Amino acid sequence: VAKVAKIKSKKRLTPKDREQEIIDEAVQFFAEVGFDGKTRDLAKRIGITQPLLYRYFPTKDDLIERVYKEVYLNQMDPDWSLKLKDRSVPLEKRLIDYYKSYAKVVHRYEWIRIYFFSGLKGNPLNRRYIRVVEEEILTPICEEIRVACDLPLLSEVPLAPIELERVWVMHGGLFYYAVRKNIYHSNVFDDFEAIVTSTVKIMLEGVKAFNIEELDLI
Repeated sequence: VAKVAKIKSKKRLTPKDREQEIIDEAVQFFAEVGFDGKTRDLAKRIGITQPLLYRYFPTKDDLIERVYKEVYLNQMDPDWSLKLKDRSVPLEKRLIDYYKSYAKVVHRYEWIRIYFFSGLKGNPLNRRYIRVVEEEILTPICEEIRVACDLPLLSEVPLAPIELERVWVMHGGLFYYAVRKNIYHSNVFDDFEAIVTSTVKIMLEGVKAFNIEELDLI
């Protein structure tokens, strides 16, 4: 009876606000317990009935899909790709600015944890996100590195697998900083900007130190 009273006394929201409330709570819920978490527990946590939750999201998969959109796709700033390609700004500064901005989105507790829970469950969310990152961020970075280092453009020499992997190593290393912090709760050096700056400098100077044959572009 007490539970029913609690639900009935919950503030009435517009459908749009109620949907957003469910999404916001679902993000936190799945970040804490993973995708095995039960919708009835989520509904109880929100203070609504399970049938009301299903009125907005008919299946759990529908809710997970909306969480993916909220946490990942809606957080992808279209300016990232544009600014990475702005050659009026030195590439080193572009990369440093990008990773500082990217970290504000990706290095959040719920982002990291949902990403790993999704991967462990074999959900396609991670593969979709990786594809977007490769197409919108990493491939343009490869192109800009070529331009900055006086190497052939991608239109002249196609992107080499090893070339993309080198950029993934930089990207993944900076991402792992957040993993150590939010998954393992390790002590981390509390100056991410310094880490980004040194990592980007090492990457660019490393590419410049090799000739085109040694870089395996051809």
